[in-house]
Amino acid sequence: MKLLATTALVALTATAAIADGWKEDYQVVKFGILSGENEKDRIARYQPFEAYLEKELGVEVEIFTAGAYDGVIQALAADQIEFAFLGSSSYAAAYTAMDGAVEPLVSRLQNDGSTGYYSIIVTRCDSGLNDLASLEGKVLAFADPDSTSGYAVPYFNLAKEVDPKTYFSAIPFSGSHEAGVAGVVQGTFDAAATYMTNETSGIVQRMVDKGMIEDGEACPIWQSPEITSGPLTARANLPQELIDAMRTAMLELADKDFAALKEMSGGETSTQKDWIAVDKDRYQWIVDMRDWLKKERRS
Repeated sequence: MKLLATTALVALTATAAIADGWKEDYQVVKFGILSGENEKDRIARYQPFEAYLEKELGVEVEIFTAGAYDGVIQALAADQIEFAFLGSSSYAAAYTAMDGAVEPLVSRLQNDGSTGYYSIIVTRCDSGLNDLASLEGKVLAFADPDSTSGYAVPYFNLAKEVDPKTYFSAIPFSGSHEAGVAGVVQGTFDAAATYMTNETSGIVQRMVDKGMIEDGEACPIWQSPEITSGPLTARANLPQELIDAMRTAMLELADKDFAALKEMSGGETSTQKDWIAVDKDRYQWIVDMRDWLKKERRS
């Protein structure tokens, strides 16, 4: 009996050592976040989550940011970061750039049970621009070429009704969701594409809460079909034990540190309650949509 117990203990110890073996090669784990808002606010929102990960993974964790979405995608492709919080379209961009060598781990679950969000087009509430017809000949700003809600989905859906390249007088990229909305309020753009989860959570509401714009200055006038929320994505060439450890940490976040979850997902305006496990099949339609957009740009 003692021999069996000793053998079982040795086997358990060996299994634990294998599971933690990745820590020798990854003493610092980096995760990237996209440029939906200014860098200072982005980093501040993710710091409680960073501390949570360090405790759960048992290694140092660092946040990686870039001025544009493509910077995070390139860092992932160059093995400079291990994980990244991506939108659906930026995940598809990484999937294409890395020949499928990425693995989506988890995505957002909202209080109402939904797992998606919406692209919207906003204008100044007092502009008189209140539908797509009124935007003919106007300037519509998209957020970033790799943004799902700020470019891919609105362009794809608008193209079913009009030719964006000729219907609008200009379709520039603002650089971020906040910059687009701020540009609308300031009069730089007539309209801008951004996103919202529901009527109480989204970029406009977050900017109001931060005092960047006044309530009632920016109003949505167009809304897309529901978009599948983007995933936390891992490089597929990471040790499986590290990937599994990150997935587990994410799925346990709501129970272990809900304050960190709430802060990283928008603070007081957040309507996210948890994470759900996802796989590549969930995002194939986004990959197909980006392929269409690429062919559209070439033509």
